[in-house]
Amino acid sequence: MPRRTATMLASALVLIALLCAGVLIKVPYSEMSPGPTVNTLGEARGEPVLQISGRKSYPASGHLNMTTVRVTGADYRMNIFEAVHGWLTHDSVVVPHDTLYPDGKTEEESTQENAEEFSQSQESAKVAALKELDIPVSTQVVVSTVVKGSPSEGKLHAGDVIKAVDGTAVKEPGDVAKLVTEHRPGENVTFTIVPAKDAAAAEKAGRAPEGGEKVTIRTVKAPPAEGEEGKGRAIVGIRAGTDHTFPFEIDIKLADVGGPSAGLMFSLGIIDKLTPGDLTGGKFVAGTGTIDDAGTVGPIGGITMKLVGARNAGARYFLTPDDNCASAAADTPDGLTLVRVKTIEDATKSLERIKAGKTAGLPSCSTG
Repeated sequence: MPRRTATMLASALVLIALLCAGVLIKVPYSEMSPGPTVNTLGEARGEPVLQISGRKSYPASGHLNMTTVRVTGADYRMNIFEAVHGWLTHDSVVVPHDTLYPDGKTEEESTQENAEEFSQSQESAKVAALKELDIPVSTQVVVSTVVKGSPSEGKLHAGDVIKAVDGTAVKEPGDVAKLVTEHRPGENVTFTIVPAKDAAAAEKAGRAPEGGEKVTIRTVKAPPAEGEEGKGRAIVGIRAGTDHTFPFEIDIKLADVGGPSAGLMFSLGIIDKLTPGDLTGGKFVAGTGTIDDAGTVGPIGGITMKLVGARNAGARYFLTPDDNCASAAADTPDGLTLVRVKTIEDATKSLERIKAGKTAGLPSCSTG
């Protein structure tokens, strides 16, 4: 065989081997890319995203779009070619797999966690919006979870409203643990509760749950923390949380979305629906950010991908959590103006300026 032919054949075999290796060899990375954006003032799958009943609401034009990020599944492993392509493409980000799925978390576990965070973000979005509008919201302490096999199993249930512990009224979830741990393990503790079914009926009627029944539970000793061998506080095996009773019904209809990052945009959409006129003046505004009951906006992940998704959808302004401003400003798509927000009040004031066309004074991510 001529030397030139042999060389070409050897090179071809090496190339084929490299191509096969690139396809077959998996690397511990995952990919993030821009996901769809949804107008909280509009519809998704043929029905309004925000549905309000029991109180007058108003039509709203313009866009207040929440943004999302697509990620590869927990069980999917990228090959070398896919990873290199992702690194070279501006509209995607390749990150270590453990960044998205820490501690070996499965895709099912991640989906469940995201669904729980999404549900909680909806509640906080409603609370923050109504507080911004000075509409009263009742808050109560509830049983969030009951540990299987604990003394509380069968006696307390998720959703039960905790009115008092040993006759002392509770106002915050932390009050429950404080009162329980005042006991020694093995002592009884008495809860005054409104059962979950009665609390649900009260919420549907738009009123705070009333009355209560007493439930006595014998405490047990918690497993000692590291360095506390021989000790151990008293527990009953529940986690307390908060629940809210709204004066009218607000439903958020959006499937296949998880995580807490849409909270700010849901709040703004609710405010827009409950007030005459338009918050945006018909402008296309997108954004992201978690929100708590007090209206504080928190940071999110995947900010650069959300910026790309928003601009691709047509957004001109992007409400950006303060803690995400630095990374957002470092890679902002052309034609998109970043607006720094720390609270829901910041966001509504900025929307007023956008509506009035006074955008020169907007708080930006390139300034303090």
